[in-house]
Amino acid sequence: MPKATNSLGIGRLLIAVYGVFAVSSSARAIYQLAREFDQAPLAYSLSALAAVVYILATIALARPSLRTLAFIAVSFELVGVLAVGVLSYLQPELFAHPSVWSKFGQGYGFVPLVLPFLGLLWLRKQSAN
Repeated sequence: MPKATNSLGIGRLLIAVYGVFAVSSSARAIYQLAREFDQAPLAYSLSALAAVVYILATIALARPSLRTLAFIAVSFELVGVLAVGVLSYLQPELFAHPSVWSKFGQGYGFVPLVLPFLGLLWLRKQSAN
């Protein structure tokens, strides 16, 4: 009988959160690119990039065979959150409206900052098993 682990439930929750972010950031990015792109082109381009990263991360986290892609996507997400967070504080005029990653995800309850750390920890734990 296989050994039961509680990481399965945590993994499902993590994948669900990534999925919610993938859907919500995709919808927001489509709207921003179609309707408001001229107001903050950099911010809205980065929102679209965030949507792509969340989609890739969600798919890769859900499939054990794509763990390497998940690690790359989640690592890219973390670097993006940190870089865009710093940029949005140094050059706030580039971000007319908050994007997913601006100000370290402040408008999203800092979940975009915490989520990649949790994702990387979970991936590390999964690779150790």
